[in-house]
Amino acid sequence: MHDLASAPVGRAEKGRWLRWLLVAVAIIVVDQWSKIYFNGHYQFGEVRPVVPGFFNFTLLYNPGAAFSFLAGAGGWQKHFFTLLAFGVSSWLAWNVVKGRFSEMMNLAAAFIVGGALGNVIDRLVHGHVIDFIQLYYRDWYYPAFNLADSFICVGAVLMVIDSFRKP
Repeated sequence: MHDLASAPVGRAEKGRWLRWLLVAVAIIVVDQWSKIYFNGHYQFGEVRPVVPGFFNFTLLYNPGAAFSFLAGAGGWQKHFFTLLAFGVSSWLAWNVVKGRFSEMMNLAAAFIVGGALGNVIDRLVHGHVIDFIQLYYRDWYYPAFNLADSFICVGAVLMVIDSFRKP
C-alpha cells in the first residue's frame, strides 16, 4: 500500500489510475443521488433545521459558480463553467493516468473531477446546480452548497497539502 504522500506511481503500475476513476465515479453517484433526493423531497427555498443555530437542509438553485458567482450573467456562464470543468477534469485525469501525481494528488484529483463533473451534470440537465447544505450562525449565512462542492474543496486542500510535502 502506498503512502498518500509518496512519489508519483509512474507508468510501471499500469491500471492503478482505474481506482481513482472509480473514486470519481462514486463521488458523482453519491452527489447525484443526494441532489435527486433533495430536489424530490423539498420545495424550492424550503428550510429544515438539522442542528438549530448552525446547520439546515434547504433547496436552492445556483445558475452561477461558487457563491453564485456570475449567477445573473444571462446564461453564457453555464457554458463557460461546463467547459472549464471539462478542461480541468481532463487535465487532472490525464496526469493521473500518466502517473505524474503522488497518491495524495491522485486522491485530490479524483475528488475534484468527481465534484466538478457532478455539478456539470446539474448544469446540463437542469440549467443550474442544486444546492442543499446551509451553514449559518445567527444572522450570518454561508452560501448554500452541495456534496460536489465539498469534494472540490477537500480536493483543493489536499493539493495544497501535497504541494507543501514535496521537496
